[in-house]
Amino acid sequence: MAVLLLGEVTDGQLSVDATAKALTAAKMLGDVTVLCAGAKAADAAAEAAKLDGVKKVLCAEDASLGHRLAEPTAALIVSIAGDYSHIVAPATTDAKNVLPRVAALLDVMVISDVSGVVDADTFERPIYAGNAIQTVKSSDGKKVVSIRTSTFDPAGAGGSAPVETISAAANPGLSEWVEDKVAASDRPELTSAGIVVSGGRGVGSQADFALIEKLADKLGAAVGASRAAVDSGYAPNDWQVGQTGKVVAPQLYVAIGISGAIQHLAGMKDSKVIVAINKDEEAPIFQVADYGLVADLFAAVPELTDKL
Repeated sequence: MAVLLLGEVTDGQLSVDATAKALTAAKMLGDVTVLCAGAKAADAAAEAAKLDGVKKVLCAEDASLGHRLAEPTAALIVSIAGDYSHIVAPATTDAKNVLPRVAALLDVMVISDVSGVVDADTFERPIYAGNAIQTVKSSDGKKVVSIRTSTFDPAGAGGSAPVETISAAANPGLSEWVEDKVAASDRPELTSAGIVVSGGRGVGSQADFALIEKLADKLGAAVGASRAAVDSGYAPNDWQVGQTGKVVAPQLYVAIGISGAIQHLAGMKDSKVIVAINKDEEAPIFQVADYGLVADLFAAVPELTDKL
């Protein structure tokens, strides 16, 4: 079977972590071709060609494919879909925008957030905020699948796949780019960071969230937040970790002032080591934490930051 994997391309560069983890799952389904699409994608295609297990890389460069517009990318995928039994992508914000459009155009279902591959037709994915695993078997001629990258190890380097340049499909013209507003940050990307420090409602205010950021900077970590903290205005939306936010699985996850609602746990329980700081010793977060500290975060976090 042939698999088309949509590479995660941002500003012309390949997100190697997300693409390599999705590649690990895709290799279980058949021979993998990686598609790198964007206004500039040559560098991303060259990087994808180095991943172990890639048979071929398709590079599509066109102005219509820039600025993360989903419709032109979906049209491109559909135009070449005839050669593939599976169309796969990492379950990122871009893929969650593109794949449902691809599935609709192909008149098939989209199988989202796959955490396990049973066989070419059967997949596992978490439901009920990660409290159950659903097994899905699809009889569709083409399978459109997004991969939950937190559950797969990244494929290694060492490949040398050929790169083929292809043309973009006709632009549907259903949307247009107006402007990007991107917050500049020297911190690592939340979904691929090795360490994440998250704050919850217990932090108390946007000003006090500086405590979380100082600790994160000392650790070289990304900053996360619970939905309660985001809804309260303490942190921006793109820091949200949980069922309705980002799913992370770092080597170290530090939860500060987070009670541990199941919606939050669904986004971070695959972390290798979980540390919790909360003054409520009955907080549910302590049930999943490897290390728990019952303390006032306003005393413990500055002391921890100073000692580091």
